[in-house]
Amino acid sequence: MAKAAQKKVAAGKGKASGSVKAGFTLLEKSILLSKGVSEQGIGRLIKAGISGKEDFKLVGDAGTLAGLAGLKADVAERVMSWALGAIAAVPDKGGIVVQAGDVVLCVHCGAKQPKDYKSGDQCGACGKQAEPIMACFWCGATGPGRFCRQCAAEFVPTGELELGILLKREGLPKSEIPEKLRRMNQAEKDLLWARARRY
Repeated sequence: MAKAAQKKVAAGKGKASGSVKAGFTLLEKSILLSKGVSEQGIGRLIKAGISGKEDFKLVGDAGTLAGLAGLKADVAERVMSWALGAIAAVPDKGGIVVQAGDVVLCVHCGAKQPKDYKSGDQCGACGKQAEPIMACFWCGATGPGRFCRQCAAEFVPTGELELGILLKREGLPKSEIPEKLRRMNQAEKDLLWARARRY
């Protein structure tokens, strides 16, 4: 009776080891080939212990797959995209950067200013005034940034302040003056300067 039990256990071990997947299904192999994996690459995947689509979930990302199986990065990305579906988003190299509302960036070089920054200070990276103090053509207030904090008008370049004031006197709306100055060529600005000098 003991020999019969040993035979059953041995038979059970044979079934357990036989149930381990030896490789990819025909469909999975065809898909891998279409993604750019060579026959040797499929062999390296199997040797690394990847024998089915579900095993790619354990791998996790394209970089790890490329390292395990010696695949090119673009091939590994295509394979992981197929294997994981929507989960396999490629890491965003640029993306959106969310910063706190009190962060000040230099208008010249884009460097982030320190926490003790005050309006009018110079940038530590480029040495220029990080946030120039501008005068408003509409209400005459001064302040940093792109817009007046008193009347919300967009600042015009300091050299064109008088032109902005002239256009205000002529009755143009506050929101149209900066855009009109940007669109004007130098000859049109010279004509406007001639009119401004008469006042």
